[in-house]
Amino acid sequence: MKAPARICVVGDELVAGIGDPRALGWVGRVAVRTRDEDDALAATVMSLGVPGEDSASLRERWPVETGRRWERGAERGVNRLVVGLGHADAMAGTTLARSRLNVADIVDSATQSDLGVLVVGPPPPADSRLHRPVADLNQGWQDVAQRRGVPYVDCFTPLVDHEQWFADLAAPDARTPSADVEAGAGLPTLPGQIGYGLLAWLVLHGGWHRWLGLTPPQ
Repeated sequence: MKAPARICVVGDELVAGIGDPRALGWVGRVAVRTRDEDDALAATVMSLGVPGEDSASLRERWPVETGRRWERGAERGVNRLVVGLGHADAMAGTTLARSRLNVADIVDSATQSDLGVLVVGPPPPADSRLHRPVADLNQGWQDVAQRRGVPYVDCFTPLVDHEQWFADLAAPDARTPSADVEAGAGLPTLPGQIGYGLLAWLVLHGGWHRWLGLTPPQ
């Protein structure tokens, strides 16, 4: 019998699922649909999100955060890393070259450690002024993943003209990752139940089951 995958998902507030009234985020929605042919859960999924984190901080954090959570002595392919990318680099004005290098370092280090890697790109933010820099990051990070043969889920292109996505971001109860904390000022508006559902759909239909060696549900 194949051992269930142990998956660590690292990233920012979107990975943490902040703002979701169901407290699932896209990670929880994807996890509950990750099942084997007997309809049993086929993976242990651990969400390790830090609100407002950029790619440089993520590059430094992920090995320590995930290292204590891997299955020891597991066969190849059991331990897997999902890198969820957001808007912090665009908001901070980080150069595209530096952002690409940070993600390349994460992917290279993970693959050298025999971890299966999947990268989930950033969705479009509510602020249209950030669309161009986030689009550039999305394209650059996708190129980094493709050059290394790592699956990449593009969440920007399908949602940049999606009415439901932006309606969810504009909902009256939409909030920032730290709406009640001064340090949260300037952080992007978060999705709610509809938005996180859309992100989960994109991940599930972006090669998730194939990446895990599972049969996609009909």
